[in-house]
Amino acid sequence: MRHNENGSAVAPRVTAEGVSVSLGGTPIVSDVDFTVGPAEMVAVVGPNGSGKSTLLRAVYRALRPESGVVRVDGADVWSLSARQSAQRTAVVVQESGSDFVLKVADVIAMGRNPHKGPVDRDTDDDRRVCAQAMAKTGVSALAGRDYDTLSGGEKQRVLLARALAQQPRLLVLDEPTNHLDIRFQLELLDLVRGLGVASLTVMHDLALAVGHCDRVYVLHRGRVVAGGPPAEVLTTDLVAEVFGVRSHRWSDPDTGQVHLAFSRLAGAVSPAEPAAAGKGQE
Repeated sequence: MRHNENGSAVAPRVTAEGVSVSLGGTPIVSDVDFTVGPAEMVAVVGPNGSGKSTLLRAVYRALRPESGVVRVDGADVWSLSARQSAQRTAVVVQESGSDFVLKVADVIAMGRNPHKGPVDRDTDDDRRVCAQAMAKTGVSALAGRDYDTLSGGEKQRVLLARALAQQPRLLVLDEPTNHLDIRFQLELLDLVRGLGVASLTVMHDLALAVGHCDRVYVLHRGRVVAGGPPAEVLTTDLVAEVFGVRSHRWSDPDTGQVHLAFSRLAGAVSPAEPAAAGKGQE
């Protein structure tokens, strides 16, 4: 249980207790526990094949755990209907190349669907929420464009705008900086952090995790091997053991911010990964 600045207990937005997921009879995620506070930005990091994306799918109700439970605002996600879950949790997955045959404004308006009946028309409030989401993500000028004509980075920004239009209490993001140049990587993560909404994200860039996240959970071979503030968790020993690289740490003399850089370990090979994890089971 975390506490606010007044010392009062604050219930976590998300809790996972003993979550295990298997695919095709093969264990991918085993006995995972974690929490996300109401306004925290929390990252799940780990090498390819460690189960990161599979764990996220259990959080946003795409995969049912074979054991354990994920709760959002205290409710087991599998006790909710799909619509109720979408009213609480919005998801941004990696831009995969699949295209909507829609205008950008229409893609973003899809974010309002969990708050409407099947035949309800968009209201002035719906349009206001969508306009705000577009402005926050810098895609207002793209509103009239066909979604399938956008670059990968532009599509990722539009999908984030669609998620914000849901007005979620939890944002789940699977590698949200994929396809983005460094400027928008920083802008997007600053934006997510500044929303005041709980967020759980898979990240490959450990340096970005250190600079933007409140906490990280390190997943290795399907299990959490460490969790806590990233500057404390991502030690040189842990990074070498889990990721097979040497890390170099230094602190900005003006801000005190910890920074990381990486180099290969002499003679190191890629860390062993579960043989059945495979593509799409990060």
